[in-house]
Amino acid sequence: MPPDTLSHRVLNRTLLQRQHLLTRATLSPADEIEHLLGLQAQEALPPYVSLWSRLRDLDPTVVSAALERRTAVRLLLMRGTIHLVSPRDALLLRALVQPQLDRQAGTGQDSRRAAEVDRDDLRRAVATALADGPVPFAVLGELLGGTFPGVPETALAQRARCEVPLVQVPPRGLWQRSGGVVVDLLQSWVADEPVPDPDPAEVVRRYLCAYGPASAADVTTWSGITGMRAVLRSLEDELVPYRDERGRALVDLAGVPLAEAETPAPVRLLGRYDNLWLSHADRDRVTPDREKRGRWMGSNGGLGATVFVDGALEGLWRRTPSGRVDVELFRRLTGGERADLDTELDALETFLA
Repeated sequence: MPPDTLSHRVLNRTLLQRQHLLTRATLSPADEIEHLLGLQAQEALPPYVSLWSRLRDLDPTVVSAALERRTAVRLLLMRGTIHLVSPRDALLLRALVQPQLDRQAGTGQDSRRAAEVDRDDLRRAVATALADGPVPFAVLGELLGGTFPGVPETALAQRARCEVPLVQVPPRGLWQRSGGVVVDLLQSWVADEPVPDPDPAEVVRRYLCAYGPASAADVTTWSGITGMRAVLRSLEDELVPYRDERGRALVDLAGVPLAEAETPAPVRLLGRYDNLWLSHADRDRVTPDREKRGRWMGSNGGLGATVFVDGALEGLWRRTPSGRVDVELFRRLTGGERADLDTELDALETFLA
């Protein structure tokens, strides 16, 4: 029997369902962070907004407290971006994406001027620089420059953050607090956390539970890990094959339900970046209109936080100095959609206050 074909709307609603964006979940922030395999956290606010959009009655100070207690950490992971993850996932995912980060260190504009430095020498120098605990990222560059004279300090620090797992320590990332980038060695910061066996199959199962159905290319886009076809083949007995409307092969974990196409999708307000639309080879599952996607994406990244209506990107929002939330919509909303948006805006303003 040929694989079932899934409509775009079924894939859209299923992704929203698994991301807890159809109905807010009653999970703890820690459980939600693990379910999502981390949250985009280049900036301080987006992970809090991402959790607020997905969870009932989120208390942001609980997330801040987790960072301070070291039961949540911020570090460079998938796609070479900062993520907020559990300590276990920090160790697990960093081990899996390290080859991709090593490649990034050798080719990145900021780090390649330090490409001639021996990798083992660099790692030993980073360990020495952080032997007494966290240091500001700029100071790390200065300390490394003393070990490798003539090599740009910025390039050394940028290569170090790719090749050595470094945590951004609080107050960076705390709720309504500011703080520069201060780093420590991941394994020093979470010293009591057992190092898990980096099993790609486990990660793929979890990815499908949060982002599926998906293709091998989707998993690679999300993670940067190559060889996903072989991992999916090893899971063949656990998977169900599908195709999308364009005939592309997808797989999903057997027994994980799909959403109904007719399921309504409420308005959701997300951050400037969110794994919702960054975790598939094609971003059209929730951002199908390239022109609208271009209005979000500037030359160096997103131009604003995002508004999703009926499961698609339909606008941007920004917080004003007065605490209000301004919205720029990409289309005229129906009366019901506008009422839904106003309810979410009022709730977001209360949350941000």
